Amino acid sequence: MKLITKYFPDLNPEQLARFAQLESLYQEWNAKINVISRKDLDQLYLRHVLHSLAIAKVCQFAPGARILDVGCGGGFPSIPLAILFPEAHFTAADSIGKKIKVVEGVASALGLKNLTPHWGRVEELGERYDYVVSRAVTEMPRFVGWIWNKIERGEKGSLANGILYLKGGDLAEELALTGKRWSLYDIPSFFDEEFFATKKVVYTAK
Repeated sequence: MKLITKYFPDLNPEQLARFAQLESLYQEWNAKINVISRKDLDQLYLRHVLHSLAIAKVCQFAPGARILDVGCGGGFPSIPLAILFPEAHFTAADSIGKKIKVVEGVASALGLKNLTPHWGRVEELGERYDYVVSRAVTEMPRFVGWIWNKIERGEKGSLANGILYLKGGDLAEELALTGKRWSLYDIPSFFDEEFFATKKVVYTAK
């Protein structure tokens, strides 16, 4: 928790309480359905929660913004972002049912009314969104193909509507293949921890 308050010192009591609950909730769920490796579970706030919140250092979502998390796994980045932006609405989608079961359980225990879990492929979703977030689910050209037509033009936050994607390593070739213009934000410019050394938030506007 100290990691979260170090970089987000203005959290209200409800947000602090929800972030504090995450560790015990994920330990409880992981004992039933293994969605996070033991090593990562021991570093939950660094490797999952704070990593997810790097998106918030790049874009602040406005009240009423609709955000789709593609391949959410156990709920990252959508659950930490839903805690941080209680007036935005998040759809957490994954094609693996047991992962969505964990998301449902954690969101319910936290009382997160602004997060809707969705079990299924994102291509099946009929709605449109202001932003799409994700964490290294597939190569960028394929990812863009899945979701580009689901993004509404506009500006429901501090950046124009678009994609905010957490990824590491050398991305130049992969991003070039999408035919879009990307901005890269180095996570070490927000967070000091060594874990983030090669990690980035990549963004493109619709």
